[in-house]
Amino acid sequence: MNFLTIGHRGVMGVEPENTLRSFVAAQEAGLDVIELDLHLSKDGALVVMHDARVDRTTDGTGAIADKTLDELRTLDAGRGERVPLFTEVLDAVRSPLQAEIKDVRAARALADVMNDRGLADRVEVASFHDEAIAEIRGLVPGVRTALVAGRYGTDVVDRAVAVGASRLCLNIRRITLEVVEHARKADLSVFGWVVNTQDHLRLVRALGLDGATTDYPEIKRTGRFTA
Repeated sequence: MNFLTIGHRGVMGVEPENTLRSFVAAQEAGLDVIELDLHLSKDGALVVMHDARVDRTTDGTGAIADKTLDELRTLDAGRGERVPLFTEVLDAVRSPLQAEIKDVRAARALADVMNDRGLADRVEVASFHDEAIAEIRGLVPGVRTALVAGRYGTDVVDRAVAVGASRLCLNIRRITLEVVEHARKADLSVFGWVVNTQDHLRLVRALGLDGATTDYPEIKRTGRFTA
């Protein structure tokens, strides 16, 4: 398998995260896949934002689930960018996407878009939530899925197998050779996040991971030469 570099929320190290500006920059930088995060608005719109609240990444306050799409559209998500819909990202870039379900309720809405547009080949679905992975697999024929974990042991492999995920996306600060070897025995690919330094990239290479999620497009270029 070729080593893949995933743009974390676009290229959040240089552009406002989870905005169309950030996603376009990730595509122009040549990153292989673009990662984004999904929530549902109060009126059921599938919107792209990492946190459950708008406070950190916009000039507003409050929970996404308490705001309508129109209310979210009034917010500045950085450099004049607006909170995008998932469908707008699909239209703005051509790159493969990794859509992370943050709000489990968003699984069905995501499934509807994927089935309507035939996105099983273009969009991989990821989540920290086992139940979201299991649900999307039951709703979208042929969908590729990834289990994400920040704190974990070898049990994360068993969890991934149980919900039918084919990939693990693991916190690079906690990853061990034991976990990677266990994953290989289960025929799972393994990605590390967030890989922003040369030390992290060397670790990724030493462990033989299949790819890395990064905030910076430079990791794509330097990764080609790091042994």
